Amino acid sequence: MSGARDILRNNVKEKLARDEVVASMTVRLTASVEIARIAAGFDTFYVDMQHSSLSLESCGQICVAGLQVGIAPFVRVAANTPEHISRVLDAGALGVIAPNIQSAQEAQEVVRAAKFSPLGERSNAGNLVHLQYRSFPATEIHAALNEATMIIVQIESAAALANVDEIMAVEGIDMALIGLNDLLAAWGIPGEFDHPRVREAYAKTIAACRSRGKHCGVGGLASRPDLVGEFVKMGARYVSTGTDLAFLLGACASRAKQVRDINL
Repeated sequence: MSGARDILRNNVKEKLARDEVVASMTVRLTASVEIARIAAGFDTFYVDMQHSSLSLESCGQICVAGLQVGIAPFVRVAANTPEHISRVLDAGALGVIAPNIQSAQEAQEVVRAAKFSPLGERSNAGNLVHLQYRSFPATEIHAALNEATMIIVQIESAAALANVDEIMAVEGIDMALIGLNDLLAAWGIPGEFDHPRVREAYAKTIAACRSRGKHCGVGGLASRPDLVGEFVKMGARYVSTGTDLAFLLGACASRAKQVRDINL
């Protein structure tokens, strides 16, 4: 008879353990389960509850669909509170992305909300979709979910960057995802992707992650694949490639241009 760990797999954690690069997309527009099938070419997706009007119900359904197709579903929460974190995890997410983490203490609060004892204080919700609603001993369920659930913190400010070593030392944190657009805005240089401070930020964050067996993610650089490649070669292992909205806009503009360029 299969146990909880046999049922629950996180393909992203498995790829990262092999030091492979993970490709992700962001769900910000689509509110139906079809997006999980459309995202099948990616390793993971995250539902953006911070920057969208998607409901918790839609978020949960999309996450369940991701579980069914074998793509680890993550959610960027609207706020780093136990209510926001535990509800998306109970609904089907296999990880949370916590925006605007500033300190190790704030990172510890996210772990406390996302992990069961002994790592945290997540409440027991009973039978969960992650385990096909099957019953297992509570200790087995908690261990399997603690192992499979990822916690990604976003580094988006000067304070966060200054504290990145302490943040990544927090037990239970798996990855630092640099929110480059917000970080550049905080520095007063929005859009300056080639500024030397960008490479310094990635070098510092990658070093903090690698020294603890953790991972660094790249985001906000859909328009600069050259920089994405550079940072991956430096040691980043997760790439947020763009949003469903951006992909749709780009495809629509491209097809319209094809028609306009026809010579009569």
